[in-house]
Amino acid sequence: MRRGAGRVLAGVVLAAAVLAGCSSSADEGDDDGARTSSSSSSDATAKNGDRGTGRPAVKGLTLGGPGSSCALPVTFDLAKDWKPQAVEVEPGSELAELGEQGTVTLVCEIDAKPAGNLGYLRVWAGKEGGGDPRAALEAFVADEPNAAKAAYTETEAGSVAAVEVAYTVDGDLPGGSKPERAFAVATPEGPVVVHLGGMDEEEHRQMLPAYELARESLKLG
Repeated sequence: MRRGAGRVLAGVVLAAAVLAGCSSSADEGDDDGARTSSSSSSDATAKNGDRGTGRPAVKGLTLGGPGSSCALPVTFDLAKDWKPQAVEVEPGSELAELGEQGTVTLVCEIDAKPAGNLGYLRVWAGKEGGGDPRAALEAFVADEPNAAKAAYTETEAGSVAAVEVAYTVDGDLPGGSKPERAFAVATPEGPVVVHLGGMDEEEHRQMLPAYELARESLKLG
């Protein structure tokens, strides 16, 4: 599929024209004062020279559990003020392909705009139980035609075995290529991919602590 710059706008288009969402639930714990420490960047980070801000994210909601905005086979913490919204892809709709990438389908978007950044943390899920997280991640990257310089790393998300990829995307927007990041885990309901993009390299760098918080706090549901 040809996505290019259109993927940057996918959240707006999906929410407005194709996808149905719901607002955050009160059952998601909002620990505004709590801080969750971030570990050092992964090998994939080092290879791509993308080290974030060096500051850990402030913990906000916990996503994925009972009563959560997004029903997921995993749970993880969100950075403060990031707003989640469930996504439902309508099969056969005009823009449905924007909600599918590789072998996974978009199920949740977490918007960074309320926290002051332009970008999303997106959760994608497969339909077959278990599965190979690396295969899911490789298919995810392969379905982005402008992806390059992909570096895969065996790692952990919380205490769950995971695979992470750092890569660049050469889009149609000013500024040329920009970094993107994703990790994948296997669950009894199917593989889950958590992806961070961003409008440009600076936005991506500023949002990395939120991504790292999600990865480090992840638990199977």
